[in-house]
Amino acid sequence: MSHVSKVMGTIGLILYVAMTATASQPPADPIRPAATYSIVAIDPESGQMGVAVQSHWFSVGSIVIWAEAGIGAVATQSFVEPSYGPLGLQLLRAGKTAPQVLAALLLTDGHPDVRQVAMVDSLGNVAAHTGEKCIPAAGHRQGKHFSCQANMMEKGTVWDAMASAFASTPGELVDRLLAALQAAEKEGGDIRGRQSAAIVVVNNKVSGTPWRNRVYDLRVEDHPQPLQELQRLVTIAKAYNHMNKGDDLLTEKRIPEALEEYTLAMNIYPENPEMIFWPAVTMAASGKVVESLPLFKKVFSRGKNWAELLKRLPGVGQFPADPELLKKILFQLPKTE
Repeated sequence: MSHVSKVMGTIGLILYVAMTATASQPPADPIRPAATYSIVAIDPESGQMGVAVQSHWFSVGSIVIWAEAGIGAVATQSFVEPSYGPLGLQLLRAGKTAPQVLAALLLTDGHPDVRQVAMVDSLGNVAAHTGEKCIPAAGHRQGKHFSCQANMMEKGTVWDAMASAFASTPGELVDRLLAALQAAEKEGGDIRGRQSAAIVVVNNKVSGTPWRNRVYDLRVEDHPQPLQELQRLVTIAKAYNHMNKGDDLLTEKRIPEALEEYTLAMNIYPENPEMIFWPAVTMAASGKVVESLPLFKKVFSRGKNWAELLKRLPGVGQFPADPELLKKILFQLPKTE
């Protein structure tokens, strides 16, 4: 088979799948103006893919951003056609590249001129489209393993600012995605203002436990400062990710490693007493009683129910059945006059 025949065969297969899948969907409504800015990206070093968005539109995350572990991520916006998300992932799952998938979906779309779509696949291929009838300022900027796109912006500098922020920000993928959104807002963002934001980060390798494949899945549906709220939620999610790792390590009796994870969680989100309680419990149960007492004292100062919870743990094997140990810890309760 010639090279041309192979290419035509691939295009034909993509179009068939896209048209078949589209036929099972309800008719598209071309007038859903979820004008917005977004970013899709993959981080080969961490093995994570993600997509993030902000808009002056209620619950923007429910229609614009899509991601699947080991498959890819999609942002579909402007006069949004939500089916680009599931159909795009279906075609990526079939082994097609992001550019192939986007080209096929645009060919089967009756209104490609009002669409703005970006995709990244598990191999790092990126594709983006900004229709000629997207409301200005509208455009996109692709970089290595990412694409930033925006429409109905106050300024035409938004997508370049996003790209620069993403490329220059260190840290987790979730931090870099947030940095891109924040850069867009600093450039003026959506000409109408702001309302909702969302972020999804998935692993690029599928595990045997699907619930672990989504590292972050957060949405701010309606808020006067959605990016600030999204940043707050990401911080909390980071803490709970460390808590979950600590729980897993504790189950495996890997106490020192569990304590490291619990301590990271506690340092990230010290406002939550639970982040302090469980490290204290683990310390006391593993013989680090002296180190645990200041933590118990801090937790007990937040409410006496934490002491009541501690009393219940020995009965279910979650804490040593040692009356003297328990007495020493409960001595940290605030003194009542």
